[in-house]
Amino acid sequence: MRHWRVAALSVVLALGGCDRRSSPVAPPAPAPVVPVVVEVKPEPPPPPPAPPQILDIKVARVAKNKTLAVTLNDMGVGVDELKSVTAALEGVFNFKKVRAGDQVRLSRQDGRIETIEIRRSELDEWTVRREGERLVGAKRAVEVETRRATVDLAVRSSLWEAMSEAGENPNLAGEIADVLAWDIDFYRDVRKGDKIRVIVDKDFVHGRLLRYGQIYGVRYEGGSVGSKKLMRYTALSGETTFFDEKGTSAKKPFLKTPLKFVHITSHFGGRTNPLSGYHQEHLGLDLQAEPGTPVWAVGDGVVTHVVYNDPGGGNYLFLRHANGYETGYLHLSRFADGIHPGVRVAQKQVIAFTGSTGMSTGPHLHYAVKKGGYFMNPLAVKLPRAEPLSAKELPRFQEKTAELSSLINAELVATLVPREE
Repeated sequence: MRHWRVAALSVVLALGGCDRRSSPVAPPAPAPVVPVVVEVKPEPPPPPPAPPQILDIKVARVAKNKTLAVTLNDMGVGVDELKSVTAALEGVFNFKKVRAGDQVRLSRQDGRIETIEIRRSELDEWTVRREGERLVGAKRAVEVETRRATVDLAVRSSLWEAMSEAGENPNLAGEIADVLAWDIDFYRDVRKGDKIRVIVDKDFVHGRLLRYGQIYGVRYEGGSVGSKKLMRYTALSGETTFFDEKGTSAKKPFLKTPLKFVHITSHFGGRTNPLSGYHQEHLGLDLQAEPGTPVWAVGDGVVTHVVYNDPGGGNYLFLRHANGYETGYLHLSRFADGIHPGVRVAQKQVIAFTGSTGMSTGPHLHYAVKKGGYFMNPLAVKLPRAEPLSAKELPRFQEKTAELSSLINAELVATLVPREE
């Protein structure tokens, strides 16, 4: 029995025992902490800022009858420098086509030319830049963004004014008048409250409107002329013109007038001559126009007469058209280049410019129409339109213009805004 107790006690002692009063085994001593010394070096001071570039900048415009070289010389560019500038722009810029008003910007640094910029328009800019010891010329690339837009207008007094009130460039008025030239006289036919829609491309540079591009469709709702809806379409024949929704061409053998915007100051028929005071027949229409206004050929034809300094008609010309018609254009300031007897002209081609030559009280165009040797009232000429599209081509036309037709026919939103008195 004694031996059993001794054995049991040995096991307990071997397992660590269970006496709560016994001391735990001491943990090993921690390793000594060795301090780490980090040497912090101060940041080096930033380099001094580069001295600002001091540029000497001059800006000028090419004056009338002056060349680019003369303009640069006036700005302080010497003879040797001009040679370098000319060499840099060789093949890039046409010195012979410098225009009065072209802007020139010259910058120098430390007396040396750094840049020369020549600006004619938003699209036409040229630069000369220093690269090392030489000057290099280039035409500046300008990115043009084209957006197709719908413009709605309400007419108060004129198409021109309607453009301004809508925040559009009035130049668009001339393009609209061009499309509707066969149907609408924009002096006689316009009424207050008429509405217009035009689908047109707008070209932007740096977010600013540069110009109007192609017109695709025009709608005119007028108190005098009714509803006109025209869409641009290229027919199978290859001709591109405007057609209504039924495929009938807007084109007629004659335009309504030979000017885009017309104000009639004297009608066809009997009147008192403002110079002689005698009653006589007035064998045409007097159309008021500023001197130098372009004159259109109202239809395809051949030039038959070109007369200078006639005591009555001044400078004038006559055209012969199909079906026995002739048209005359009197009191001109000058003729367009290439106009002489025997020359064929196309409808809407500029053939001359308005003036006040001959027996005239002021700048205007006398427009006359003859048939069979007799003068007739131009406003009474009724000519058919060009041939409509064939039944075979009509489905193609409708398919090509479906989207455009939808835009043209959408509700017009332009309204007249009351003016503050």
